[in-house]
Amino acid sequence: MNAELRPAKMSRLETLRRALEQGTGRQVHRLVNSMHPAEVASLLESLPPAKREIVWDLVDPELEGDVLVELNDEVRADLIREMGTEELVAAAEGLEVDDLADLLADLPETVNQQVLRSMDSQDRERLTAVLAYDADTAGGLMNTDTVSIRPDVTLETVLRYLRMRGEIPERTDSLFVVNRHDRYLGALNLTRLLTEDPERTVGEVMNTEVAGIAPETPANQVASLFQDRDLLSAAVVSPEGRLLGRVTVDDVVDVIREEADHSVMRMAGLDEDADMFAAVVPSARRRGVWLGINLGTAFLAAWVVGLFESTIEDIVALAVLMPIVASMGGVAATQTLTLIVRGLALGQVERANARWLLTKEIAVAMLNGMAWATVVAIVAFLWYRDWKIAGVIFAAMMVNLFAAALAGVIVPLTLKRFGVDPAVAGGVVVTTVTDVVGFASLLGLGTLVLM
Repeated sequence: MNAELRPAKMSRLETLRRALEQGTGRQVHRLVNSMHPAEVASLLESLPPAKREIVWDLVDPELEGDVLVELNDEVRADLIREMGTEELVAAAEGLEVDDLADLLADLPETVNQQVLRSMDSQDRERLTAVLAYDADTAGGLMNTDTVSIRPDVTLETVLRYLRMRGEIPERTDSLFVVNRHDRYLGALNLTRLLTEDPERTVGEVMNTEVAGIAPETPANQVASLFQDRDLLSAAVVSPEGRLLGRVTVDDVVDVIREEADHSVMRMAGLDEDADMFAAVVPSARRRGVWLGINLGTAFLAAWVVGLFESTIEDIVALAVLMPIVASMGGVAATQTLTLIVRGLALGQVERANARWLLTKEIAVAMLNGMAWATVVAIVAFLWYRDWKIAGVIFAAMMVNLFAAALAGVIVPLTLKRFGVDPAVAGGVVVTTVTDVVGFASLLGLGTLVLM
């Protein structure tokens, strides 16, 4: 499906670019406002600031709030700074409670007060309930707009109630069953409601195995629950058992996408919410910090090489072969690190299985080390006609691949234990380890064997 969507998106972006160049505002207006808010947000994020402002001015006011919710934090903040108070209030009105909760944090305080005053008491209470929890928890993701029913009524009664109600919340696949004290008992799937004997009671056909989610549950764990149980929606239940709201699959998809962006961007030291078309100076400042950290680790590796300066002067072959040892170790460590970071993110790696994973990764490293160190040793012998040089690089590669396996497992686990995101710092640490160990083992062994 992604392969089918991508050309369409690119076609729209190209069409928009040409329309902007030709100055055909009417065509741009028609194109933009025929799209889903998420598509408009993606399109805005794909434009440089100047063109982005032009397109944003052409978005219909009734779509602005939905588009703002879909934008990444930095682009959203830039657009909000350019909007007037009345425009912001109009954009916020009509949003679902969970979406409004996400947007309020970025709005000026005066706008927040006006938005709250414009809401009825019921919606204000719902919003307060969502804002009581961190955004990255089930409580922060939930929508309080739910349909609840009692277990002692018949299915026919439920159907009459729904017809009288006239509409149900979007993405409703189940009705939540509660007792007279509003305590969650289970869920009634709409399919069963429509296909079972209407004289049966809700309690007879409801699903009691669908447990509620605690509001403090981290968002990534909520995503795992939806994935493992193939859920479309799930009840959020307080510690006392009261029904608070529901999480729907559209919010979970956003969490999964954000987790994927986080992993990819953080491993490069970048912010997943950063604007791709941000100004040069802020972008350079953000990346400069990461480059500075890498520079410090590079000096450490250079210091290790400097310890063996006399060896390198006498045996130039070692200087030629140094990049091979460091590169092979770096790739091996990155492979292991990626697997462990992914496992940590999915909750698949814990203390209970860490030792087994370490043993397995060391075995993989030694097997690959034997194979590729032999190849490199043969090439080194054919190059320099010296079995000692071949033996030194063979041993150095084995040592470095062993260190790569150790670092790839131990470093992310250690960082996680101390509350540091392994996706952020793991790459720098393991690369430093393999560079230092690789250079030290090659030059150290070269000093002992060849000098």
